[in-house]
Amino acid sequence: MHASDAVSGPAQHRALASSTVAFTVCFAVWTIFAIIGIQIRKDLNLSETQFGLLVGTPILTGSLLRVVLGIWTDRFGGRLMFVATMLAASAATFLLTFANTYPQMLLAALGVGIAGSSFAVGVAYVSRWYPPERQGMALGIFGAGNVGSAVTKFFAPLVMVAFGWQTVAEIWASVLAFTAILLFVTTKDDPVLVARRRSGEKPKGSWLELEPLKNVQVWRFSLYYFFSFGAFVALALWLPQYLTKVYGVDIRLAGVIAACFSVPASLFRAYGGHLADVYGARRVMYWTFLVSVAATFVLSYPATDYVIHGVNGPISFHAEMGVVGFTVAIFVLGFFMAMGKAAVFKHIPVYYPQHVGSVGGLVGMIGGLGGFILPIVFGVLLDLTGLWTSCFMLLFLIALGSLTWMHLAIRQMEREATGAALEKLPAFPELQGLEPAVVKKPSGAVLTDWRPEDKGFWQQTGRKIARRNLWLSIPSLLLSFAIWQVWSVVVAKLPLVGFQYTTDQLFWLAALPGLSGATLRIFYSFMVPVFGGRLWTTLTTWSLIIPALGIGYAVQNPETPYVVMLMLALLCGFGGGNFASSVANISFFFPKAEKGNALALNSGLGNLGVSVVQFAVPLVITAGIFGSFGGDAAMTQTPAGPVPLWLQNAGFFFVPFIVLSALGNWFGMNDIASARASFSEQAVIFQRKHNWLMCWLYTGTFGSFIGYSAGFPLLSKTLFPDVNALQYAFLGPLVGALSRSATGWLADRFGGARVTFWAFVLMMIGVSGVLYFIGIRQEPHAFAGFFAAFLLLFLASGVGNASTFQMVPVIMAKEMGRLMPNATPEVRRVQAEKESAAITGFISAMAAFGAFFVPKSYGSSIALTGGPEAALWAFLIFYITCLAITWGFYCRRGGLLHDIEHAPKATAAASR
Repeated sequence: MHASDAVSGPAQHRALASSTVAFTVCFAVWTIFAIIGIQIRKDLNLSETQFGLLVGTPILTGSLLRVVLGIWTDRFGGRLMFVATMLAASAATFLLTFANTYPQMLLAALGVGIAGSSFAVGVAYVSRWYPPERQGMALGIFGAGNVGSAVTKFFAPLVMVAFGWQTVAEIWASVLAFTAILLFVTTKDDPVLVARRRSGEKPKGSWLELEPLKNVQVWRFSLYYFFSFGAFVALALWLPQYLTKVYGVDIRLAGVIAACFSVPASLFRAYGGHLADVYGARRVMYWTFLVSVAATFVLSYPATDYVIHGVNGPISFHAEMGVVGFTVAIFVLGFFMAMGKAAVFKHIPVYYPQHVGSVGGLVGMIGGLGGFILPIVFGVLLDLTGLWTSCFMLLFLIALGSLTWMHLAIRQMEREATGAALEKLPAFPELQGLEPAVVKKPSGAVLTDWRPEDKGFWQQTGRKIARRNLWLSIPSLLLSFAIWQVWSVVVAKLPLVGFQYTTDQLFWLAALPGLSGATLRIFYSFMVPVFGGRLWTTLTTWSLIIPALGIGYAVQNPETPYVVMLMLALLCGFGGGNFASSVANISFFFPKAEKGNALALNSGLGNLGVSVVQFAVPLVITAGIFGSFGGDAAMTQTPAGPVPLWLQNAGFFFVPFIVLSALGNWFGMNDIASARASFSEQAVIFQRKHNWLMCWLYTGTFGSFIGYSAGFPLLSKTLFPDVNALQYAFLGPLVGALSRSATGWLADRFGGARVTFWAFVLMMIGVSGVLYFIGIRQEPHAFAGFFAAFLLLFLASGVGNASTFQMVPVIMAKEMGRLMPNATPEVRRVQAEKESAAITGFISAMAAFGAFFVPKSYGSSIALTGGPEAALWAFLIFYITCLAITWGFYCRRGGLLHDIEHAPKATAAASR
């Protein structure tokens, strides 16, 4: 029984409330140099490095003392140690007003730092009032005392401007002393200390308290706190100066803006503790590092002026984050740092119930040292590089390294333990080998028992989970296709807003996303078994924000260099790459009997993103839907007169949907524990003949679909300049996407090879029709015939997309009998699943090059011959080869799939 179980609720709440208030005041004193240090720097004419040392010195003291005070708290009780710590810090802060030289300031700053060591005392004191299942929330509330940093930033500038920095120190010292007395009067000794006194038990010696610190895993665990807390403290100290120097704001406004970082990084720590109690600390830590990587990357970019020496003279381009954008980004960073701080300390009283003071003191010390070291390094980096954003560059590297290291360690443990063993793993790999005091509730995010081919399991449990993952995957894939193909609409509008590009340059912009997306698919197709579908889908969805925002900013300035536009076009390939990992992930969830339809729904409805972008973008660019935040409109000339155009909305429109989808993926999707494999294990597919045959066939179906989607708007505008083709362009991808999602059942019922064969027949008819109507394009109704022929191509390619995907798992299931004759049926099934997923992703990568080659072929054909006919004839010949391969290897009597597809349904299902 935990000692806190016998404690009354009012006593618990009083101890928590008083401790939180006391820690808030301590933290306000601990960070006092963030404000008064600016005036001291002016008075003493300090360099950047000297200023960083002055600001960081209190952090050093507060960090180093945490281990000692944590041990003393375990021995003598938190109430006594809390009061003594606060009174000592109060005296040192008051004596600060008598310092006149830099060495005296440093000496006084050492004493002020005692206030920061109160954290180790408070963690040990508060944790003893609550049972383990409530400690995450309690410590989160206590840790919210970090908001004291914001209190200093709000009020200290006002007092300093009116009365001087000495008055700030005097008032803060007085409030700290008064709070110490109030804490002593309103609280009692913790229940563990009381029980020990009653039993006559002597406290452990200091060396025994240090025993857990011998474990290297504890030190590794401490490094997470180095970023989540240490970087928070460093930025809390650094931001006022950063804002006054970079943006030229008044010190009072700088304090308010800096508080926009400190407040969420403090108050939401309590919410982070609640999330750690409910969802587990691992999930919270993932979000901390993922968002921190994104935020610090954005904040790292310095104000830059580009000057490109073009043919017609210099071209200028300016990139800079304004103070509003900076405030928003720093708020988001602070919020997720708060989540991380709570998640780290959730585990200390659980895994070390008898050593909370010493272990919590060590973890707090490492974090506090981050608050001391980082401001100094910030100053050194600024002196060396001259870049104010160098501080965020450093934090980006720390966050990225922490995320990578943490995830690889967790994945290594999970690969070595599936099933029941996986449920017993601790939430952090650093704690492997330690026995937790309370068994952690296993995370529902990892499915340790997944048997989709077991009908009973599938009906009772599997179908519901699989469908949830499918319906979360579809919006992400739809947005991916939308970002991938957004240039197909944007390029047609660029000349209207002042961009002077040739036809060939415009075709390059339309084609490059296809090239980069196809290339990324090669890598993405192997990532789900390595990283897990849930994490990888979340990451890849977040990545869509980069090109979406980039396009929104770039198209507002017609002087944006062409090379920048090319880079943004390449970045849109993030969306194209997502398809490979998406289909690989979904393929693991469904049994073979439903896999074709599931992949058809995922891919087909995801393909709707092409139609969505071609339908929605022409509408959203006609209105200022984001107000002043979205930028000004460009005036375009039309027969009816000048019309405003917000082309930037083509990118900005998708940003909120990307955020919502990414959040949904993280909180709603699952990983399958058995669906793990290294790249080398998946690389066996390169030895499979059918992998390369299916690459050829899927290029004929999907490569055509995505290529025609990318090239149709510009091709139509080039061949039929008098027709507003953009208002019809979305119909082709719409037909292709719907035909894919609606015809997956055909392949499941009649066989993928047979359906694929007839799909290629229709595509040959369609491309022949396009050639015919191009030849008579001067006729009045030529565009209608041209458009109808393309709709047939889209329809047939959609049907073929679904049927080719259905072929892959059937082919590999049959091939495993030949490749692994001595293996058990279950081993063959698992291997077939892994290879099918890898092949599905890889063939989608190869086929995606159609998004580059089809529009580029149009452009090259027009440039060389004056028309697109040569490209279309090449497409027709290619479809003939696809038809021959489908018949020769799979459909004919004696082909690999003939017996399966022509057998009675029950027999075919059994053979699979």
